Amino acid sequence: MPTADNDNEKGQAPACPGPDPRPHGPTRFTVPAGAVDTHAHVIGLPPEHPFVPTRSYTPPEATPESYLAMLDATGMEHGVLVQVSVHGTDNRLMLSTLRAHRQRLRGIAVIPLDTPERELAAMQEAGVVGLRLNILYGGGIGFEQLDGYAALAREMGWHLQFLIDARDLVPLAPRLGRLPVPFVVDHWGHFPVSRGLRDQGFQTLVSLVRDGGWVKLSGAYRNTVEGPPYADTVPFARALHQAAPDRCVWGSDWPHVSHWGHMMNVGALLDLLADWVPDEAARNRVLVENAHRLYGFGTTA
Repeated sequence: MPTADNDNEKGQAPACPGPDPRPHGPTRFTVPAGAVDTHAHVIGLPPEHPFVPTRSYTPPEATPESYLAMLDATGMEHGVLVQVSVHGTDNRLMLSTLRAHRQRLRGIAVIPLDTPERELAAMQEAGVVGLRLNILYGGGIGFEQLDGYAALAREMGWHLQFLIDARDLVPLAPRLGRLPVPFVVDHWGHFPVSRGLRDQGFQTLVSLVRDGGWVKLSGAYRNTVEGPPYADTVPFARALHQAAPDRCVWGSDWPHVSHWGHMMNVGALLDLLADWVPDEAARNRVLVENAHRLYGFGTTA
């Protein structure tokens, strides 16, 4: 397998920086008890945790200890680990982290459809509650076998999570509307706000969410045009929240992989939530009640 250094020398899988090493909580509101960060990654380093050759970026290490320290520093009680694309279907680091913190964490796995039943059962026992499909970054699994993954998720009592450009939701919308399990769209469809509120992809996302889908209010720094403090994202997040206030959740997207711009603090991203969802009770539902319902916190899942 090519090394990260060799890949970088060839101009492939460029190295990206790590997160702000001094995370802090928001300054504009108090994080409610039971709050959940629904989107983060733990990342190991080769050779123990190999990177897939098809990856789109080369990240630094993001240890479970660093993630838990971030949760503590920001006042978040729970977290959801999403299998990172650079590790492909090698979920070992995520699963070991879940097992070590069974009450605090849940996980979203990336697996082949022919995964043996005993491995599926072990993942479920560890705290896996969903499967991720990803067509934006190398190392992910696409939508070619969407129906198969939906059937597997239904059998396991899991949901599906999609890393997708909102434009690609347009042709998929009829199929997504018929899925037998809940689905969640990451980072509100990686939607550059320059396309505008009336963009067909964004309006399709709003319709899907209104009709039963879930959406992560996350990734402002991926969708902004203006940059910090991401004020240009506010109308879009508000439109999604208005469409389904009980099916919106929040995620830090820590450690902010595949990002080379201003490295924001998680506290600043939480502060933005005060603009996205100004009402305290509604914001607490996003941070607590909605996430607990979707990820099974408070249960043995």
